[in-house]
Amino acid sequence: MIPNINPKEMEKMMKKIGMKQENIDAEEVVISCKHKKIIVKNPQVTKINMMGQESLQITGDMEEHETEDFTDEDIHMVMEQTGCTREKVKEALEKEKDIAAAIIYLNKK
Repeated sequence: MIPNINPKEMEKMMKKIGMKQENIDAEEVVISCKHKKIIVKNPQVTKINMMGQESLQITGDMEEHETEDFTDEDIHMVMEQTGCTREKVKEALEKEKDIAAAIIYLNKK
């Protein structure tokens, strides 16, 4: 916020320009991206509505976690097709980036 301004005065000014704020009592915020998840612990979430456009402002303790491109079902299917362990299948999928290519790669070994 702007320093030295009373929060009530700030709220009045925001209402005058058509801006509404609402605090959201969130316990955790998870943002799912293609190759990672961003997890915000102890978040302070504010929903802002300005002339019909809604946005969220999120602050808190952020953690990033890499995610796998393949589901457990994909891994299980490759394990069934090849007889390999979960670890070997995951390595092959990471290397080949394709289920069919991973099966072919593991069956050649």
